[in-house]
Amino acid sequence: MFQRILIPLDGSSMAECALPVAAAFAERCGASLVLFHVVEKGASASVHGERHLQTQDEAQAYLDELSKQYSQRGLAIDNHVHEETEIDVPDNIIQHAVELEIDLVVMSAHGRSGLRDRFIGSIAQQVIQRGMIPVLFVRPEMDFTQVKFPPERILVPLDGEGQHEQSLPAAQTLAESCGAVISLATVVPTPGTLSSERAGTGMLLPISTAAVLDLAERGAVDYLRDVVKKLIKQGIKANGQVLRGDTATMVLEVAEKADLIIMATHGRTNWDAFWEESVTPKVMARTKIPILLVRAP
Repeated sequence: MFQRILIPLDGSSMAECALPVAAAFAERCGASLVLFHVVEKGASASVHGERHLQTQDEAQAYLDELSKQYSQRGLAIDNHVHEETEIDVPDNIIQHAVELEIDLVVMSAHGRSGLRDRFIGSIAQQVIQRGMIPVLFVRPEMDFTQVKFPPERILVPLDGEGQHEQSLPAAQTLAESCGAVISLATVVPTPGTLSSERAGTGMLLPISTAAVLDLAERGAVDYLRDVVKKLIKQGIKANGQVLRGDTATMVLEVAEKADLIIMATHGRTNWDAFWEESVTPKVMARTKIPILLVRAP
């Protein structure tokens, strides 16, 4: 499933955080790496407090040096510098991911505060919206001594909707190649953690709302049991659990015992709607482990 991996780099150590995970991923899956840099139009002299690559020759020398380091591990590595200066760097990365026949993008999600990764998030949104290329994120703030890759336990949050099961093929591929366990989790809200559009109904009809959520919990138990059985029949170690509470909070809590999160997310034309409403960016902004986003129709 993953044979050619793209790592966008800007010359900073923050962006390079993606390299060790991408290399481990490539070793386990037998994939090749493509190191990629876009020479930005009007680029600043520094990025993230470090010298910024400003010319094609400078960028090529930088990627060549990195290629030598990782090729010593027996990895197949190409590098590519986009020759023309570009204003829209995220869009350029997406175009090259398609042109270079990439089936996974690995990158560092770095930012400053709050739901911080708006620039990186914009890249993710465009990649997912325009194609089916999964994106694996790591954050520089992670304790990389604790990041276990290849993973031994993969967390896959599901909500009972078929479109979110799009994350399962990627999880199965990795579980088979790594001997990992797939841990499924479904979160059913409590009356106090309902989304804003459903909270009003909960306040007006508290007893009925509580009963509906209890039924949803029982349905989720049956749903996960069926999915786990299917995975086990395919020779994959799997388990599942139903949690109650705020979805993002509970996913992050159970992720403390996982090595990788795989989530399906929508490709939407309205990025702000996705950013404000989806649980995915909330998990991205706070997770301590890598997270793989897979496109859901």
